[in-house]
Amino acid sequence: MMDNLRAAANNVVLKILLALIALSFVLTGVGGYVAGGGGDYAAEVNGQQISRAQLEQAVQNERSRQQESMGAAFSTLASQDGYMQQMRQQVLSQLIDETLLDQYAATLGLAISDEQVRQAIFNIPAFRTDNKFDNAKYRAMIANMGLSADQYAQLMRKQLLTQQLIQGLAGTGFMLPEETERLLSVAVQSRQARLATFDIDALAQKQTVSDDEIQSSYQQNKEKYLSPEAFQVSYLMMDAAAIMDKTTVSDAEVQSYYDQHQEQFAQPARKRYSIIQSNTEADAAAVLDQLKKGADFATLAKEKSSDAISGKNGGDIGWMEEGSTVEELQKAQLNDKGQLSGVITSSVGFLVARLDDIQPQQVKPLAAVRDQVAAKVKQEKSLDAYYAEQQKASDAASNDNESLESAQAAIGGKIVQTDWFTRDNLPEALNTDAVSQVLFNGSLLGSNGAPSNNSDLVTLDGDRALILRISGHRPESIQPLEKVRGQVELQVKREKAIRQARVDAQKLLVSLKQAKADDALKSAGIAFSDGQTYDSAMQNDALSRAIFALPQPQQGKPSYGMSEDAKGNIVLVALESVTPRKLDDQQRGQFVSQLNQGMTGVTFDALINDLRSDAKIKMGSAAQMQ
Repeated sequence: MMDNLRAAANNVVLKILLALIALSFVLTGVGGYVAGGGGDYAAEVNGQQISRAQLEQAVQNERSRQQESMGAAFSTLASQDGYMQQMRQQVLSQLIDETLLDQYAATLGLAISDEQVRQAIFNIPAFRTDNKFDNAKYRAMIANMGLSADQYAQLMRKQLLTQQLIQGLAGTGFMLPEETERLLSVAVQSRQARLATFDIDALAQKQTVSDDEIQSSYQQNKEKYLSPEAFQVSYLMMDAAAIMDKTTVSDAEVQSYYDQHQEQFAQPARKRYSIIQSNTEADAAAVLDQLKKGADFATLAKEKSSDAISGKNGGDIGWMEEGSTVEELQKAQLNDKGQLSGVITSSVGFLVARLDDIQPQQVKPLAAVRDQVAAKVKQEKSLDAYYAEQQKASDAASNDNESLESAQAAIGGKIVQTDWFTRDNLPEALNTDAVSQVLFNGSLLGSNGAPSNNSDLVTLDGDRALILRISGHRPESIQPLEKVRGQVELQVKREKAIRQARVDAQKLLVSLKQAKADDALKSAGIAFSDGQTYDSAMQNDALSRAIFALPQPQQGKPSYGMSEDAKGNIVLVALESVTPRKLDDQQRGQFVSQLNQGMTGVTFDALINDLRSDAKIKMGSAAQMQ
């Protein structure tokens, strides 16, 4: 097995192709695996079963990931024949690969300890608050994933094991310095080229098209002339902010709320402390002894305290509520006004503290918090009214499912009617994932595609909600030739122009290589442009890739080729020169690092393929959708 691995790792072609590609898992189909028995499991890998439950959970996770990433587009994709089965096969293929890697890691003696898993979870930024691990946040987030703590820890253990395996493979792709230099010279260079362009738009204007050609093109390409599915929607919007603007609050309501919620307007009990800070325990003990003999605390603090800020204030550190009192002072248990602590060991040295004053809990008078109370009452009243309005509208829309008029009458709102729109251009007020899911899941249309039901209540951001119904629907359809004749004619002309340009360019290319092109270029009405510089790091279109695929010019003669530009024009290329581009030490280091990453990718892919070829894999009945 490892012979195949080494062979793949040292293949020069693979190195060049994959050197700049980051390591990734490739999900492949499972059609090549051994077909087998009908057991109620997903697959059996070297005797180890992948259960139906494992597969169903993994499929659900992948479905949720795609829904979150693609939004409403996922529903369209999922409705296509075979898509969900293909996704299921891809997920199963990944589970098989993970099982093979687990088994291989076991044969190598690789293992992840409980402490490694624990530290990895602690170090995940999403689980931290104020740079500290937040257990409540961790529990809530994995619960949202549908996972228990044990299940999440197991997933983390698998991930760490795979990382350990990859790190072990990283050193297998050894490259000689000479090979590195050769790859650098190929991958890091600039090229000077001149271009001669056949303008397809101009050539298309000179083409003639017959009715038969138009008819034939339309029949062969009807799918290009689809009129997309279109909708008209009526909706009734409810908005808490609009209700709040109309909500008033009486003095009696303010007084009543204040009386019932006085605890919200209370100043908690608090204590005022003074401290004297010392660098050594002996110094702190000496200060405490002087205080017990009657020395003035403020005077000693100014003279002796190593804390310049509190010392300047005679040791006073101000008022503290119980929840904000530092732990050292809490442990000192100072409860009587004027009481001194013993010597307190703290993170900043040694302290002697005194309780200067005590203030019991105090309720703020209504006059001091009236605006706050009134705002709270107004918010609660408007939210109550908002939720009551939702209930009324929802009940009315359910009872009268033929229109929104009953719901409108129940709340006195306004029904809004949209213009026609498609799935790709929803009106701004409806352009949310929540509305899209309701609008396009088919529940609001009858079996014949006609408008049918009112929706349930759809909640939106910003304390808003709406009820909607489809008031008009046009299914996707092929537009008649009469309507798209102009488009078809332009397309045929353009296709004829491209064919003509390719033939003419090919003829010129032969002449150019024979150094007989001057007259041919003139008769074609084109000429080469001035030289342009292209960088190897910017091969992001067909033209630049074609330029870097040409052989280097020999003996001062250009190297010629043919390609297309971003506008679809046919382009002749004359490559004039190739210049290696120098890299500084940092850039060179980054490039070599990318080469090494690519070698790890080659090695890892070779390992996966080798493990598959050696494995005994049998598919169970759960591999297929039920």
